[in-house]
Amino acid sequence: MNRHSVLWILLASFLLLTVSVPMGQPTRAATGPVIVLDVKGVINPFTTQYLARGLTMAERQDAALLVVRLDTPGGLETAMRDMVQLLLDSAVPTAVYVAPGGARATSAGMFILVAADVAAMAPTTHVGAAHPVPLGADIDDVMSEKATSDAAALVRGVAAMRGRNAEWVERAVRENLSVTAAEALNIGVIEYIAGDLNDLIRQLDGQEVGERRLELVGRAIDTVPMNINEQFFHVITDPNIAYLLLSIGTLLLLTEVADPGLTVAGMGAAVAFIIAFLGLGNLPVNWAAIALLAVSVVIFVVGLLTDTEIIVTAAALVPFILGSLLLFSPFSPTSPAMPDVRVSPWLIALMALGMVAFSYLVLRAVMAATRIPPRAGAQRLVGFTGTAITDLAPEGQVRVDLQDWSAISVGGEVRAGVPVRVTGVAGVRLEVVPTGTIEPPAPASFVDTER
Repeated sequence: MNRHSVLWILLASFLLLTVSVPMGQPTRAATGPVIVLDVKGVINPFTTQYLARGLTMAERQDAALLVVRLDTPGGLETAMRDMVQLLLDSAVPTAVYVAPGGARATSAGMFILVAADVAAMAPTTHVGAAHPVPLGADIDDVMSEKATSDAAALVRGVAAMRGRNAEWVERAVRENLSVTAAEALNIGVIEYIAGDLNDLIRQLDGQEVGERRLELVGRAIDTVPMNINEQFFHVITDPNIAYLLLSIGTLLLLTEVADPGLTVAGMGAAVAFIIAFLGLGNLPVNWAAIALLAVSVVIFVVGLLTDTEIIVTAAALVPFILGSLLLFSPFSPTSPAMPDVRVSPWLIALMALGMVAFSYLVLRAVMAATRIPPRAGAQRLVGFTGTAITDLAPEGQVRVDLQDWSAISVGGEVRAGVPVRVTGVAGVRLEVVPTGTIEPPAPASFVDTER
């Protein structure tokens, strides 16, 4: 084999190897719309369901991008972890956008933000881990540190996978740090600051996410709202709504106590309490505060059924207000994903005044109505006076309120014409007692003389 042949063989081999080297998969642009989900409020299993439904719809429509517009104080750790997993496994490019201005992504919200392909925030928003500090902070420190370390490891791993500042997000969990949108951009927690959704889409247009090229300008924007089921459970996890339902249930329960019997008030109280506890189950609740609220109800009932309503009602307000203020301040450590929530002091004041007003105006009226003698039937005659038509020995006839009644004397034998008073009713007969004696008629001779 000559020298030229060897050169040609080497050249052919080189060309073959060059062609065989993979050049990478070409990026592909989606053909579908931009799908937008709005997650606002506490993170719970129904926000997870909402995200899963949105991702399924985005995949089915070959969406160009799925945007989660986020404003949350945090939520359940299990729901947060499920949402993080959904974002990490999504085949559709995802963006979490903390908006509008004034919104936040704290506690569980920070985990969700760093899990998306694109992390963006609106101006005047903030992100961090507002981990609620329990009142008994020295209680079970080992469990608290274990939960914090577990959450820190999760967010550090997710941030590192997405190429974000893993060190800062871990510190945010351990030290409860928060930063503004501008600061988050500077330290590498997010990639974009956008004034609104259209601004975000313009900035993302032409960027590559994984194997997708984001061609977004001119795409339809499809905002997918929560369905009725998701909206309902999302609303009742608002701390003020859950507290309001608890208070309404209490008022209805007091109404039922004032007028016993399975009435609309009793059934309404049961429904209000069930819905309230569904919401409270997704919030960091201090069950000692629930006990204080229960004690206040008992005191209100005592005041309702006695003549000491002023003193007792004032005493009932103390555990009611204290329980309301401590309702979302747990004594035991909570997950860093849980939100720092509280009931509005104005709502507490309004409900305290409402309890007092309801106790005096409504419940007192109900109790008074139950004490009014019946206005129909024999019972209404109790206390009336009449006259014995026949001798009562002990049974006979009496005339009361211009009506003749069968009667029985419970105060001894009664002669005809003697005044009687009705003391009760036995079946269809009046129970009477004599109230005086009848004067004897004038002598016949006296009557004749006058003639």
